[in-house]
Amino acid sequence: MENFNIDKLNRAKKKVDELKGFYIHAAIYTVINTFILVNVFIRSGYDGESFWQFGHFLAPFFWGIGLLFHASKVFNFNPLFNKGWEKRQIEKYMEKDREEAEKYTKQ
Repeated sequence: MENFNIDKLNRAKKKVDELKGFYIHAAIYTVINTFILVNVFIRSGYDGESFWQFGHFLAPFFWGIGLLFHASKVFNFNPLFNKGWEKRQIEKYMEKDREEAEKYTKQ
C-alpha cells in the first residue's frame, strides 16, 4: 500500500514539474517576443506600415508552434491520436490476430 502512495506522489510531482516547465516556457515566450516586437516597432520610427512585415513575426510564429506542441503534451491534448483512435487501432489488430489464428487452426 505504501508503494502505491509513493507512485501516486511521484506521478503528481512529475505532473507539477511538467506544468511548471510549460508555464515558464509560456512566460519566457511572452516576455522575449514582446521585447522583440516592441523593439522593432520603436526602431521602425513608430511607423505601422514598416512594422507589419512578414519577417518580424517569424520568431513568434514558429516559437508559438513549439509552445503549442509543449502545451498539447502537458495537457494531454491530441486531436489526431485520441482514445477513440487508440481503441479502433487495438480492435483492428486484435481482429487481424484473430483471423491469423483461425487460419492456422483450420488447417
